[in-house]
Amino acid sequence: MGTNGNEEVTSLYSLSCRDRRFSKHIHDNVHGNIYLDPFFLQFVDTEQFQRLRELKQLGLTHMVYPGAVHSRFEHSLGVYWLAGEAVHTVQGHQGSEINIERNDIRTVKLAGLLHDVGHGPFSHLFEREFLPRVLNGSEWSHEDMSVKMIDYIVDAHHIEIDSAILNNVKEMVLASSANASQNTVNEKRFLYDIVANGQNGIDVDKFDYIVRDSRACGLGCNFQFQRLLETMRVMGDEICYRAKDYLTVHKLFATRADLHRTVYTHAKVKAIELMVVDALTLAHGELSISASIQEPAKFWKLDDSILRQIETSDKQELKKARDLVLRIRRRDLYQFCNEFAVPKDKQEHFKDITPQDIVCSQKNGDTPLNEEDISVSIVKINLTRGRSNPLERIMRVITNFR
Repeated sequence: MGTNGNEEVTSLYSLSCRDRRFSKHIHDNVHGNIYLDPFFLQFVDTEQFQRLRELKQLGLTHMVYPGAVHSRFEHSLGVYWLAGEAVHTVQGHQGSEINIERNDIRTVKLAGLLHDVGHGPFSHLFEREFLPRVLNGSEWSHEDMSVKMIDYIVDAHHIEIDSAILNNVKEMVLASSANASQNTVNEKRFLYDIVANGQNGIDVDKFDYIVRDSRACGLGCNFQFQRLLETMRVMGDEICYRAKDYLTVHKLFATRADLHRTVYTHAKVKAIELMVVDALTLAHGELSISASIQEPAKFWKLDDSILRQIETSDKQELKKARDLVLRIRRRDLYQFCNEFAVPKDKQEHFKDITPQDIVCSQKNGDTPLNEEDISVSIVKINLTRGRSNPLERIMRVITNFR
């Protein structure tokens, strides 16, 4: 490319337009037409990626919010598209100043496409509730499995890809996880904050799922990612936003917290999740559900259909698990008893409640309960930065620019 910034932008978009002649497009109900060129189709048109169609984005939430049947397949396409839009935006405004190359764009988009390819069934229930119960102390994460699955897809389907691109894609997928690479990126650090931002939590993954989940559940959404997407710039090797957009940034985190309160941790949703975890635990001995979690060749065959497998099985060994699933179908759910909120300033003194505490607090004359009759769900909802205000971190990168 030439040294002139405008020439670079023209060349970039001209190339993008030419590529569309060889692209497939998918009409998405959130972003409209999403274009996939042959390079990305190599990944999409594999059984491992198509498996994402069988993983509902919100797990079991559709049993309370019937519209929430969207899958990780469409979410992944959405993140892929927004990742491309984000990198094109900063390229279009800043040109040679930040030296984005074609491979950089390809890397960021591929990271967006594949960031959830290692996800387990039933949203986060699989890794946060089920695996720790059957594998004591399990630290398995879908981000780590996504990295393994990416390598598996490349090898199994003989996809030709530059090793540097592949390594960068995997680091971008891990960027906000506990196992993010500790290696300091020497240049273009900002590219690693687009898909999964471990620094301040503003990323296109959230842009997509907040709008998509709200729409699927029939809820309004005041957060408009387009405003942030159109005005993002690179300063000090970080993605930055205009100072006057701080309310939009706050809406991102506030809307996410509201979704957790009203949708993701809805009392009936939690009751169903607890029942499914119990059913999976009862079925684990017969089905060895966790046996595949380190082997991509087997793991890609595990999806939400495992619940149907339990429900329709005639095996006596699965009877208790099957009975629990039938209770869910017949709406004979675990009964919600009570909840209370712990004020922020009291949390450091708060002791987690256990079933034993509930049993010990029973009054004379109450129907006697045993510990196995009780499930306690402790939910911590914040604005992604623990007890800290995320804007305290964001304000360091929000700036004024012309």
